[in-house]
Amino acid sequence: MKNFALIGAAGYIAPRHMKAIKDTGNDLVAALDKNDSVGIIDSYFPNADFFTEFERFDRHLDKLRRESNSRQVDYVAICSPNYLHDSHMRFALRTGACAICEKPLVLNPWNIDGLQEIEKETGQRVNTILQLRLHPSIIALKQKVASSAPGHKFDVDLTYITSRGHWYLQSWKGDDKKSGGISTNIGVHFYDMLHFVFGALQENKVHFNSPTKAAGYLEYERARVRWFLSVDVNDVPDHVRSSGQRTYRSITADGESIEFSDGFTDLHTISYKEILAGNGFGLEENRVAIETVAHIRTAALSALTGDYHPFVTKLVK
Repeated sequence: MKNFALIGAAGYIAPRHMKAIKDTGNDLVAALDKNDSVGIIDSYFPNADFFTEFERFDRHLDKLRRESNSRQVDYVAICSPNYLHDSHMRFALRTGACAICEKPLVLNPWNIDGLQEIEKETGQRVNTILQLRLHPSIIALKQKVASSAPGHKFDVDLTYITSRGHWYLQSWKGDDKKSGGISTNIGVHFYDMLHFVFGALQENKVHFNSPTKAAGYLEYERARVRWFLSVDVNDVPDHVRSSGQRTYRSITADGESIEFSDGFTDLHTISYKEILAGNGFGLEENRVAIETVAHIRTAALSALTGDYHPFVTKLVK
């Protein structure tokens, strides 16, 4: 059994990590969050020590390490705001633990280089949650691409609209310096998936970018991709919104829909099983996706061409 610590226990994604730790037969011994609305811990690890101050959390983990007792931490799971991931991974490695970090790994690609140096210094490893690589539908798509005619490029449309309320722009997620913007905050998994399935990135154009939506064109070895992301409920198609749904997700390849709405329930647990078996996704697997979102965040808007996403038509009129 391995011992875990958790940074960011009050957020939306933390319960998935708690469940994964429990489902894999391991123990959460300590958790940290500046917010104390963390009653969810009782559903998984009621005996876990909890801290609202980083300094006390740091001292506690160091004490467990120095005492070399049965509660010494082996892994630190990181679910903190995006801009803190880099610092918290460095802390985990220097504490003598491996890290398991939520997306996005970091905001800038050069941070990956620094983390690789600390991995070498400490002998510990950074693992990341790239759960779409483990989704059966995505694996099947990758196999389809691999078996298709050599040189064929798929025409892909990716649309992801996940409505958020007025709180979104008032939180750290609405601050580009902290979240990386919408393409980083809700899009980075999709960009990683596209690279995983379709190969090396060859072109990256940005057609629209705002705090609540973004669109552009990506070209990979095996695909031409038009993409659109939004947190604005008004972008949800009328026929979907009329049924009460506030989220819309669509991926088509050569006109054929890729259905992957289901199958997400246990992907964090599967990710943890792979990490514990030594098969986790490391720093380098994240580089292309992080380079992609960093470019989208800083690039000037490209002139519209015939490659733009249909949703952009409504935005530029």
